[in-house]
Amino acid sequence: MVLVHRLKGEPIFINADMIQSIEARPDTVVVLIDGRTFVLSDEPTQIVDRVRQFRASVLVAADELREDPARVPLTVVSDREH
Repeated sequence: MVLVHRLKGEPIFINADMIQSIEARPDTVVVLIDGRTFVLSDEPTQIVDRVRQFRASVLVAADELREDPARVPLTVVSDREH
């Protein structure tokens, strides 16, 4: 998930894997693969950098799990528990 901001400044998290395109028109418009669009105040390059950082963090976590699985505990959460 990547933190972005709507035009009025409200924060919203979007799934980085769902991004189809990012355009500057002059406001930043993010189109998701399901067709939803978001008009954002963040610059396209900022969003791309956040996606890159997020994906790098996933790779780091996977590497840490490979080295020492006990170090990063994972749990399964079901809807029934909440």
